[in-house]
Amino acid sequence: MAGVLVVDDDPDVQFVVGLVLKRFGHDVVMAASGQVALEIAAREMPDAVILDWVMPGMTGPEVCRRLRAMPGGDRVAVMMLTVRVGEEDVEAAFRAGVDDYMMKPFSHEEFMARVESMLARVAQPGSGPDRRS
Repeated sequence: MAGVLVVDDDPDVQFVVGLVLKRFGHDVVMAASGQVALEIAAREMPDAVILDWVMPGMTGPEVCRRLRAMPGGDRVAVMMLTVRVGEEDVEAAFRAGVDDYMMKPFSHEEFMARVESMLARVAQPGSGPDRRS
C-alpha cells in the first residue's frame, strides 16, 4: 500500500481518482493547489503524486520541479493527469520531472496500471528521476 497525494482543484476529479486509488488499497491525501501539495509533502513525502496541470497559484510542472528539489522528492513517482494534450505540454511535463503523463478523461484500469508501474520503478534501488543521467 502506497501513500498517494492527489493534486487537483476539481473536487469531482479528486473524488474519482481517490476512489480508484483507495479501491486498490492505497492511502490517499488530497490537495486543491500546488502550494498545499508542497506543504503536505514537506511534512510527509508521499510515495506518488498525481498532478493536474492547471491549478490555482502554480502549474503542475512547477509543482513537480519544486517537489523534485525537496529532500526525498527524487524518489516520488509523479504522474501528470490533465486535459492538456499538446505535444509541447507533454514535453514540458517530462522536462519538469514527471514519470508519466495521462489524459483526462481516463480509463481507471489503465490509470492504475500506470500508477502501479511507476510505484514499482521508484521502489527499485537506483531508480527515479535523479538516476536517469
